[in-house]
Amino acid sequence: MINIEEKLKSLIRDVPDFPKKGILFKDITPVLSNPEFCKELASQMVAPFLNDKIDVIAGIESRGFLFGPLMAQILNVPFVLIRKQGKLPWKTISQDYDLEYGKSIIEVHIDSIKPNQNVLIHDDLLATGGTAEAAAQIVQKMQANVSGFSFLVKLSFLNGEEKLNHYSSRIANIAVF
Repeated sequence: MINIEEKLKSLIRDVPDFPKKGILFKDITPVLSNPEFCKELASQMVAPFLNDKIDVIAGIESRGFLFGPLMAQILNVPFVLIRKQGKLPWKTISQDYDLEYGKSIIEVHIDSIKPNQNVLIHDDLLATGGTAEAAAQIVQKMQANVSGFSFLVKLSFLNGEEKLNHYSSRIANIAVF
């Protein structure tokens, strides 16, 4: 029987030179055609945190929005959007960061995370860790706690975990490339 990591890896499509030359993009959109498997993935991504007191799941734009709400439903907690600059309609807190292929800024509504809440940060992929680190910095600016990080996929050769261990040693993923 094929395990969940093998099944996930078999569904992820490699797209060379996207979004720019030299990047091998891991496209998770084929995974989304299987709703039962998506439910299983969401359950597996929250499993390491079931015994923790998670108050909020914060999903990073845009692919963190795919499984983050499912995970929040499983834990019966709110889901918070962490978006690119200028995409949220109300007052925000922002954080700039470096991408493996440029620079960016992410934001969250100022009232979406309360002081002392325990926040699980979710995104589809951990590469260099820059985006997740910026999300952790926003959580800390809001005087909340980073309980952990959850990813569908980790690119181990980019050592993104090194940036995140400063915020939480609780870093979970389903597949490693």
